[in-house]
Amino acid sequence: MEWLTAPFEVTFVQRALVGGVLVSAIAALAGTWVVLRGMAFLGDAMSHGLLPGIAVAALLGGNLLVGAAVSAAVMAAGVSAVGRAPRLSEDTGIGLLFVGMLALGVIIISRSQSFAVDLTGFLFGDVLAVGEGDLVTLGVALALALTVTVLGHRAFLALAFDARKARTLGLRPHLAHALLLGLLTLAIVASFHIVGTLLVLGLLIAPPAAALPWARSVHGVMAGAALLGVSATFCGLLLSWHLSTAAGATVAAFAVAQFFLSQLAAGIRSRRARPVPDRA
Repeated sequence: MEWLTAPFEVTFVQRALVGGVLVSAIAALAGTWVVLRGMAFLGDAMSHGLLPGIAVAALLGGNLLVGAAVSAAVMAAGVSAVGRAPRLSEDTGIGLLFVGMLALGVIIISRSQSFAVDLTGFLFGDVLAVGEGDLVTLGVALALALTVTVLGHRAFLALAFDARKARTLGLRPHLAHALLLGLLTLAIVASFHIVGTLLVLGLLIAPPAAALPWARSVHGVMAGAALLGVSATFCGLLLSWHLSTAAGATVAAFAVAQFFLSQLAAGIRSRRARPVPDRA
């Protein structure tokens, strides 16, 4: 029991756990729609698009969350703009924005040698540095994510399964897509401090994808994803403490491991449920 509880007797690990729990809930709300709509590449591009804003905020001594939010908003606006461009597939536009924003961030970083040493924290997270102010910000972000999810649930559901049906029902799919981008942006901005911009998809996509084979509704996927995210946070922090590994990366790796275990278990269940052919 001491092996399980000793790390969480330390104040900064307790804050990291609470922060991870809040982020897991936010990521479950947004990540479920990302998985259902097949928007993983967009989520990856959005997470990398944070880097220029973070770099500028750090160089100017500003708030990193504000810088990340501004950068993510620019990225989301760019995705919406290129999505309407004729003769250009959405994936092509997202890929170009992805590389462009990432390159811009690296250029900004390269202008300051002293700032380059902090790059690892931005790319891979610094969950053990979460403070009380960060927890308040995450609590506000969770409340906002819940509000958007509840108000947009019907439109998001129709958009995920049949965009044309959403239009006939008068649900304004373009507005719903914009709100979904906003929810995704909120989740990424809230999560980058925990697992970094490179590993944010670990908490955003892995838990919902792991919960999907076992849930019977969208709400079930969200609840399962939140529970899996919380367990990944707890186990990741525990392992990182005893193994002296990077906390954010360990949390993300554990979340991905849960996905593969879920897929393996779902495959075994499917084979057992398959009727045995009659050899008579």
